[in-house]
Amino acid sequence: MISKVWQNINKGQLAPVYLLVGEESYFIDETINRLKEALGSEEEREVATFDLEEVPVDVVIDEADTIPFFSERKLIIAKNASFLKASEKGKEKIDHDMKRLETWLAHPSDFSVTVFIAPYEKLDERKKVTKMMKEHAFLVQAETPKEQDLTVWIQSMVKAEGCTIAQPAIEQLVAMVGANMLQLQMELEKLTLYLGQSGEITVALVEDLVAKTLEQDAFKMLNAYFANDSVTALSIYHDLLRQKQEPIMLVGLLASNVRTMSNVFYLLKKGYHPQQIAKNLKVHPYRVKLMVEQRNRPSEERLLQALYQLAEVDLQLKTAGGNRERYLELFLLRKL
Repeated sequence: MISKVWQNINKGQLAPVYLLVGEESYFIDETINRLKEALGSEEEREVATFDLEEVPVDVVIDEADTIPFFSERKLIIAKNASFLKASEKGKEKIDHDMKRLETWLAHPSDFSVTVFIAPYEKLDERKKVTKMMKEHAFLVQAETPKEQDLTVWIQSMVKAEGCTIAQPAIEQLVAMVGANMLQLQMELEKLTLYLGQSGEITVALVEDLVAKTLEQDAFKMLNAYFANDSVTALSIYHDLLRQKQEPIMLVGLLASNVRTMSNVFYLLKKGYHPQQIAKNLKVHPYRVKLMVEQRNRPSEERLLQALYQLAEVDLQLKTAGGNRERYLELFLLRKL
């Protein structure tokens, strides 16, 4: 878990070389910020940043091997280490000296902290330099945490502010915000600031204070529709209209949610675990969990009927005149 890496950094236990791999920019930025803080104040520390798509890796090594002037250790940040991923021969922008890098990795400078950033989903494990990097550098996975790790991370963030959070509130928060780590951090800061130095974050507090997303509103509207709760469905719809949301876009969101539901229930029936379903469909596990745990789960026939009717609404919005808001309203009023 990345929180353990941060704890070591905060204690001053720094590795000479780090490799940050993954597409979650929040973890990359936060790790860099913590390394900077560990090396002293802005006036005390020395930081050099290079883009490896613009300069060769030799420049990074030379900088790392240069003794710092004003501090005991300096921080070297090497962004976009694209030589660690698969690439077509002849299309590399820069000619990197991999042999020199491999030799240096075995004996890096102890007066520098060098960070290689590979903001990619996967690296080319066949390359010798990738193997060497993983062997000698401290690997940090900058990716969206799995369900259990995400829960631990949220709890640790809340605990650091002297508050607590209930498990249902965590699920509600993730369902509303999604897997955007930066957005989750901002919402947690808002919730803990509201509570002060103590208190518990509850589901009700999350629903009251956390900014609702369009995707979440569309999901709630669809669930109300399948539950034949036309009052709630129409209430959400009219709120979205007041926010100047276009009916045709809402139809697209509803149809996308219906297709996701259909795929989730199909894979569930085939014996797939919710975690496997989330990975196959590239949907956040919490979203899959909410669908799986629905009390009145719509049948496959109802889902297909809803999808067909949404296609009709989409056609009406694109071809017919009159009150455009009315077409989707009639869909939400229709009983399946």
